[in-house]
Amino acid sequence: MTKIEEIIEAFQDADYQETLAMLLDYSENLAPLPEKYIEARDAGFNRVPECETPVFVWIDLNDGLVQIHADVPEESPTVRGFVGILVDSFNGTTPEEVQSAPQNLVNSLGLDQKLGTRRMFGLSAVYNRIKSGVKEASGLQ
Repeated sequence: MTKIEEIIEAFQDADYQETLAMLLDYSENLAPLPEKYIEARDAGFNRVPECETPVFVWIDLNDGLVQIHADVPEESPTVRGFVGILVDSFNGTTPEEVQSAPQNLVNSLGLDQKLGTRRMFGLSAVYNRIKSGVKEASGLQ
């Protein structure tokens, strides 16, 4: 079972309060943005514009493995938690593993049942940006 599959299973079995608690845990564990990206973030580069919360994402490949760096304000723990899930699930995996993750991860996690429509749109945009960024960085078709 992949890391993302384990996380999906945990979220599907969770009630509303447990879901929020897990998102908060992932939010708190999201690593700070590396110094080399701060200036670009401050200039507005790599922002996911479809998300109301300012989410910034950088995707690299190191020795063929995915490395995602992201910045999300601490004042947005739900969005930050979702991004934390993506970073935790996909860092150190192959681009193929990222591409094989569920197409609609937000629904697979059951978040569509627990969060508002506008937030779902933003989370889906972040997820799609990461998947497309990994695809582009790796040259996958």
